[in-house]
Amino acid sequence: MNDIDLTIHRAFQASIETKQDSLNTLAKSIELASAMLNQALVGGHKIMACGNGGSASDAQHFSSELLNRYDRDRPGLPAIALTADSSTLTSIANDYDYRQIYSKQVTSLGQPGDVLLAISTSGQSPNIIEAIQAAYESEIQVIALTGKDGGVVAEVLNENSIEIRVPSNVTARIQEVHILVIHILCELLDLQLLGPAD
Repeated sequence: MNDIDLTIHRAFQASIETKQDSLNTLAKSIELASAMLNQALVGGHKIMACGNGGSASDAQHFSSELLNRYDRDRPGLPAIALTADSSTLTSIANDYDYRQIYSKQVTSLGQPGDVLLAISTSGQSPNIIEAIQAAYESEIQVIALTGKDGGVVAEVLNENSIEIRVPSNVTARIQEVHILVIHILCELLDLQLLGPAD
């Protein structure tokens, strides 16, 4: 096996192992998160999502699956990716501080009963931490997707929040599980809102 083949093989194997470890440790947290999201949506509330880099893409991916559809036709669900408005992001970063790019949006757009999906592979992102704190001030529930040791995000979460922490220290593996979790949450929402697929 040459170096290229070996690299490919190792990446697949590491991803499989991380997903297996995640199945063994995260299933209950994913179930609780889906129930929280479902309760908010049925109650007429919305979902907001945020992250940085690849996690920003995941936030937008999740929002698009809710607004449009995941696997089955259904009415659109209210979701906002706080990562998507470049004018808002850059004006907040310029006029105030990059740490506030999400917290100011949470404060302005969020209402009690909404849910914030906060995504940080390291759990150390200052703007994610401030978004979580802003959510609590606005009586918004929090689901955090993290990895590694959970970082500061794990420390600031309150007892009513849900952390889905991928058991890995490798950013790529954490992100691979995060997108799987997002897809599972979408599938569970379809199941709860529409019933079993035919």
